[in-house]
Amino acid sequence: MELTAQQIGLLERLRSHRFEIVAYPMYENYIGVRKGNCGALLAAAGPDRFTLYGEPSYLVAGQLSARMIQSDGHWFVRKNDKIKVSPERVAELEAFAAELVNALLPVA
Repeated sequence: MELTAQQIGLLERLRSHRFEIVAYPMYENYIGVRKGNCGALLAAAGPDRFTLYGEPSYLVAGQLSARMIQSDGHWFVRKNDKIKVSPERVAELEAFAAELVNALLPVA
């Protein structure tokens, strides 16, 4: 994926906010970001910005997960691994999502 100077600047801004830029092998057409136990995918949206691709997620075994309701409760699931959804994990994910969206906003 080729990035413009403006997109690289945005990624540097994310790094200054302590987001890690990572690669998620199944999503090679997107930029991965993570912070703490949360991650998200970014899609190029024009030459000077990114948008979220999908929703931010809690990381399970270091990979993006899906939130699922099963007969035994609410879980963050990734293949055969799962982590119970807790108020603390939901709060961490919500804080991550809000901080990421704020960091992606244009700077005047």
